[in-house]
Amino acid sequence: MTDVDVAIVGGGPAGSAAAYAAADRGADAVVYEKGVPRADRDRLGPDSTDAAGFLDYWLDVADLDAADIPDDVIEQELADAEFIGPDEAVVVDRTGIDADYDNFGFTFHRAKFDDWLRDRAEAAGAEYVAGTSVKAVDSDLSGGHEHALTLGDGEEVTAEYLVLADGPQRQVTMRVLDPLLPDGKRASELLSPPSANHIAYQEYRRFPEELFDDDTLKFWWGWMPGETAYPWVFPNRDGVARVGLTMPIGLDIDDFDASEWRLLREDDERIPSGKVYLRRLLEELYGDEYDVDEDFPLVEGHGKSNSTETYAISSTRPIESPTDAGIAVVGGAMGATSSFHEGGDHVAHRTGKLAGKLAAEGNLGAYNDAWHDAIGDEIRRNVAMADVVAEFGPADWDKTIRITRQMLESSDSGQIISKSNARSAAGGIRLYTRYKRAKFRYRKRKYAQIRESDYAL
Repeated sequence: MTDVDVAIVGGGPAGSAAAYAAADRGADAVVYEKGVPRADRDRLGPDSTDAAGFLDYWLDVADLDAADIPDDVIEQELADAEFIGPDEAVVVDRTGIDADYDNFGFTFHRAKFDDWLRDRAEAAGAEYVAGTSVKAVDSDLSGGHEHALTLGDGEEVTAEYLVLADGPQRQVTMRVLDPLLPDGKRASELLSPPSANHIAYQEYRRFPEELFDDDTLKFWWGWMPGETAYPWVFPNRDGVARVGLTMPIGLDIDDFDASEWRLLREDDERIPSGKVYLRRLLEELYGDEYDVDEDFPLVEGHGKSNSTETYAISSTRPIESPTDAGIAVVGGAMGATSSFHEGGDHVAHRTGKLAGKLAAEGNLGAYNDAWHDAIGDEIRRNVAMADVVAEFGPADWDKTIRITRQMLESSDSGQIISKSNARSAAGGIRLYTRYKRAKFRYRKRKYAQIRESDYAL
């Protein structure tokens, strides 16, 4: 039996940030990461599958300094993002939120980012155990809080504080939280991956030189059905781009008119797979002049396996943690990440850092207030926007993109969404009002679907 101050389940950005913050403040912190082999990583580590980009203000949300991130982690500096509907498009060259970072953002290599966070945590004194799963957690709350973790090899570890950072699959998180909730409310139902997550898929392809846009993110909205369902192209180094998409799980093809959606076909018997969707996207965009297989080849040595990767993104509303039990839930496991920003390494890092710091200081009870203060605005924006677009069809996306373009053209302040900007676009006030009403519904932290007071401790 080994005793530690802080045990952390999961070694992604949230888990490594928690370990770093705890160890940096003198706590004995250990990360337990089951480890996933990847073609782009020499050692075992987390399932580092993410679209992996940072916008300017996300660095501030994450409490990260870009100067600290190694050069080989950053792939491309970004100038803008293009949002493309069936018939409309807009180029956005600012987020409208104050930030210290000079550029629009950057793309980065997620596996290398995770490895850097791991190395930083280990340099601070944390232990990182890869290749070891956590099979069970038994929490004794009779005289405070003590957590006994049973590892895959049968070893038992006890810890005063437990940080759950096992990502959007939440296999450990759900088992730990269920006994702490009263009858009729189960984390395993609210956070169940098939109902609470989106699925994402991406391929690493080399683009023809004349088509490779090295400083622009591209998103296609209204091309495929489903709430927050969209393809993207993100630039990496040396002409390689990540071509990917996100979509809800369990859509029924019979619920959609294939003639309305550019990436559906009349003879589709089911919602297409990510692979099929992406081929159709490339053929729609470039098929008249290029051959997808020959001119956009998959690139070996990139991604998780065979130049591709599939991963889950938590798209549920976040939860608060049972801090009186000495437990903090962070990152994707708490639902802080979002399909709107392709996961959300920035919110994962920030929540992990807060949890590790407060656990080391013996002040974990402040965690829920701390994460609301740090990332609440970001969460509230994403949850509100998801409500606004929940029933959007292709025509709605075209209208929204047109309104956004007109608002940007009239903006003097740099803000994208404001009442004055909305007046400059036909339909702008109506869209602005819907968004503000959605945000209002989530005032006073109502975006959290499990509150700390819900736990029966």
